[in-house]
Amino acid sequence: MRAAIYAAPGTPSVHAGATRLRTLAEQWLGRSATGEPVAAATPLGHSRSSIDAITRDARRYGFHGTLKAPFRLARGHSLDELDGAVARFAARRPLVVLPALSLARIDGFFALVPGVPAPRLDAVANDVVVKFDRFRAPLSDADRSRRDPATLTERQRDLLDTYGYPYVLEEFRFHLTLTDRIPAGQQPEVERMLRSWFDEVLGHDVPLDALALFVEPEPGAPFVQHAAHRLHPTLTSRTAESPASEGTR
Repeated sequence: MRAAIYAAPGTPSVHAGATRLRTLAEQWLGRSATGEPVAAATPLGHSRSSIDAITRDARRYGFHGTLKAPFRLARGHSLDELDGAVARFAARRPLVVLPALSLARIDGFFALVPGVPAPRLDAVANDVVVKFDRFRAPLSDADRSRRDPATLTERQRDLLDTYGYPYVLEEFRFHLTLTDRIPAGQQPEVERMLRSWFDEVLGHDVPLDALALFVEPEPGAPFVQHAAHRLHPTLTSRTAESPASEGTR
């Protein structure tokens, strides 16, 4: 089993924009990681099978934004213990915003990203990476090799060895993955399709109102949402309790 800590806009939510984003994304992927049924819907002129062909990996992971990438639990730690720590962490953090939601191509795949810098979101991501690292078992040699260290920068290799993932801290770029890697010749059509499908949320600020604990029950299995914990809806970054000790209890 592997666990992951993900940003989960709209799970649960009282914000219409976040809820609508999640509905559109889960319809696009054809699956909800919560196990709830997803209303059948596909872009006009396209079949479920044609969308499934370009979202196989994205669908397996479920709609999410990675904060703490999938990891095996360290010896002496349990999933319930991790879940309790995530719940306490979320309760002491203010809700943050994904500003000016935009569609982006990242290394051949498509994702939704903040359209302008989002330092508060980045700060939450940094805290998650560092404070929950005690729950992560060290990378095996095979795990490290799968990251193809030779293709990484020196700093990324250092981050991989320190936190189990190379794209954290200053290398982090928040994204909500929508597709697998798309061949270059197909990218313009896929981009047009995605812009049309997500048109009503693009350009808008969307609250990130929950952190979720996902699990992969066994290698290659679909990730499922184990629990979701709302960020505090009334705290602000100035009034939030200092979280310095969280994750070390």
